[in-house]
Amino acid sequence: MKALRRPPAQVALVAMTAVAVAVFLATIPTFRHFFDLGVYRGAVRSWLIDGNGLYDYRYQDTEYGFTYPPFAALMLSPLAITSWPVAVAVAALLNAAAVAVLIRWYFVPILRRHGWPLWTPCALMFLGFLVFEPSRDTFSYGQVNLLLLVLVCSDLRNKKFAGVGIGLAAAIKLTPVVFIGYLILSRQYRQAATAVAAAATATVLALLIAPDASTEFWTDAVWDTGRIGKLYQVSNQSLRGVVARLDAPPTLWLAGVALVVTYWCWWVRSRKPDGVLGFAVTGVIACLVSPITWVHHLVWLIPGVFLLLDRALRIPGAEPRRRRLALLGGGFVIMSSSLVWIWWAHPIGWGAFPGSNAYVWLSLAVLAALTQESWLPAPVLAHGIRAEADRS
Repeated sequence: MKALRRPPAQVALVAMTAVAVAVFLATIPTFRHFFDLGVYRGAVRSWLIDGNGLYDYRYQDTEYGFTYPPFAALMLSPLAITSWPVAVAVAALLNAAAVAVLIRWYFVPILRRHGWPLWTPCALMFLGFLVFEPSRDTFSYGQVNLLLLVLVCSDLRNKKFAGVGIGLAAAIKLTPVVFIGYLILSRQYRQAATAVAAAATATVLALLIAPDASTEFWTDAVWDTGRIGKLYQVSNQSLRGVVARLDAPPTLWLAGVALVVTYWCWWVRSRKPDGVLGFAVTGVIACLVSPITWVHHLVWLIPGVFLLLDRALRIPGAEPRRRRLALLGGGFVIMSSSLVWIWWAHPIGWGAFPGSNAYVWLSLAVLAALTQESWLPAPVLAHGIRAEADRS
């Protein structure tokens, strides 16, 4: 172990890990060929250059088209005049920057608290993001989830304009709306009002600039879940996906959502969590209750995983600490393994039930662990994140 403290050994460790990650990424059969980026680019080109309806576009003769609010299309409009190689490069760089920001906000405080070096662990953590399937898919789809996660979490660092990040994220994609619910539950009414005002301003701006697209989205496209994909696909790792793969009535899903939301409301109101912990739990809730949670949406679990890592490292006693770290490591391996895709062709029924919903079970495990005081008795990481804000 002492040898690893020397800079040459650390460089060699990072280099060998990078090679292993490159081999892994080159051999797994789940590279997405920047499919969603192609949807974004094709849709805004068809809309802004060819004059077609924004929500009429279908990518490469598939059933998939643009599914976000018109404000998102306005934010993505530079893609209309961007070449494909440039679009891919920019998307990769933006996602890499988002990962770097998350590492600085959530991981660097842990390292500093323990007096550990920064660069080697941070480099290894960045490589871990490339392996972790939700973030890996975000990169290879050319998705925006990591950017939205950073936008939402920025409200933890900005007291004066807290809520603006959540509001803008909600105007781009509907999933972050649940964070406005958290602000209300936790009695952060000023921040909630700011978030609502930011979302409303962005939405009205889109209405003024693109009235036809706005009308179509809010009156038709937003309700048409068939445009997004099939609920029973294993890529849908939400409670709704679990029920669809059992071929059970939707009322079972509604009951599950009611149970999870009730627990969340009780926990927020009774435990009064620190904002960092509250945001982390709310991210897990968003994944569970959404009708469709594609695997790349599970990046919303990342803040919670960092919090659990922080607590595991602070547990007294080597053996309990090793057990908790082993649990976290096992969860990371499972969610990096593309396990659920084994049931891609035959996802429906009790035979596929345990494995095809593996990431849902992990989401529930993260929720349970985060909301147990034995895991997180003190909001120490919040102080670390605020310290990072003071440094920058």
